[in-house]
Amino acid sequence: MNVSIETTEISGVVVVGHEVVADERGFFLEVFRQDEFASHGLPTNFVQMNQSKSSRNVVRGLHFQWQPPMGKLMWVASGTAFLVAVDLRHDSPTQGRWFGRIFEAEERRQLWAPAGCARGFCVLSQEAEIQYLCTGIYNPEGESGILWNDPEIGIEWPLSDPILSRKDSSAQLLSEWLLRPESNTFQA
Repeated sequence: MNVSIETTEISGVVVVGHEVVADERGFFLEVFRQDEFASHGLPTNFVQMNQSKSSRNVVRGLHFQWQPPMGKLMWVASGTAFLVAVDLRHDSPTQGRWFGRIFEAEERRQLWAPAGCARGFCVLSQEAEIQYLCTGIYNPEGESGILWNDPEIGIEWPLSDPILSRKDSSAQLLSEWLLRPESNTFQA
């Protein structure tokens, strides 16, 4: 199966497209194939897989983990969602910049955001299920978040009345994170 890579303005953040075999019965695709990912310089050592289901207007994020550093390969398994990655890496020419795009389950594309990027999404359909492969095991002591609507970042979310968790609505600003010693974990 062929994999296509679309680069973004943020180094290391890419959109992954897959060859899909479809007929009257449905479709088949390889969500992950080690040799194909390696040939495109993508990670091949995923250690955890997560899935979430959310309702329209739910915003989750912007989440990241520094210990151990965690990259995420995200895709919309059902519904439609706006997936986002924000560069947090020190000395990166795109630090504080974001990439976001609407992903629909039927398109079968993925968003890869390496360690050093905060990730999040908002649900645009009635419901959506988001799945993601992670390069690090979840560690609540080594994870944090950036405020979803941090004005310094300026994400253009395609919604106006988000539903947020208490944790996400009180997350720190990017400028606050960059003052913490742990932020030096992420180098460009």
